[in-house]
Amino acid sequence: MRKMFLIICPLFFLLLMGESGKAQASPDTYLADIKAELKKQWPNNRTVNLVFHGHSVPAGYANTPNVRRPQAYPFLTFIKLQKQYPYSVVNSITTAIGGENSAQGEKRFKKDVLPHKPDVLFIDYALNDRRIGLEDAKRATEKMIRMALGKHIKVILITPSPDLKVDITQPGNILEQHTNQLIALAKHYQIGLVNSYQAFADLAKAGKNMQRYMSQYNHPNERGHEVIANEIMKWFK
Repeated sequence: MRKMFLIICPLFFLLLMGESGKAQASPDTYLADIKAELKKQWPNNRTVNLVFHGHSVPAGYANTPNVRRPQAYPFLTFIKLQKQYPYSVVNSITTAIGGENSAQGEKRFKKDVLPHKPDVLFIDYALNDRRIGLEDAKRATEKMIRMALGKHIKVILITPSPDLKVDITQPGNILEQHTNQLIALAKHYQIGLVNSYQAFADLAKAGKNMQRYMSQYNHPNERGHEVIANEIMKWFK
């Protein structure tokens, strides 16, 4: 038994170190080929497709049932990219559906997302994934990640924006739990992560009134979407 313990323990240690040694993709390098495309001028450039898959926030819902897509972060990101890369041709494609969670989003992924041939795919479901729990959310999100990576698509996970019914200054809150799970997935698959949750938590901890960033308790207004878009743009610097 002692010999077996000595054999197994080093193997377990190596496996553990291999997993813990992984890191999420770096904003400096992950989208290097995409940024190179964005810099090209006609006639050598091509269309770059950004796809935003998720729930009501990327879909542009404000105070339900009002939808303000020009104020939502997929469109704000598009505007910022056009300013930063004036020769680029960018499609900002939103496949998000209000009220949806990642399990539902995974079921329609092949039909609704992959046909757009994303160059970069953003996945934003954590706010609604509270309804299905961490385990089911992890399973569905991993399926989408694997399908995208199998098509050589760059994937960037987006952590949840606020819900005013959740105190995001309180350690261990449910949104932080989903955030930590997404961070772990980004590290495991060595993909990108936009930490919207942390950006808003920092604002809240600095004493900012979070209602100023919200159209209703769980939907950001334009100011809130601007916070998310600015975090996304860190990947295109």
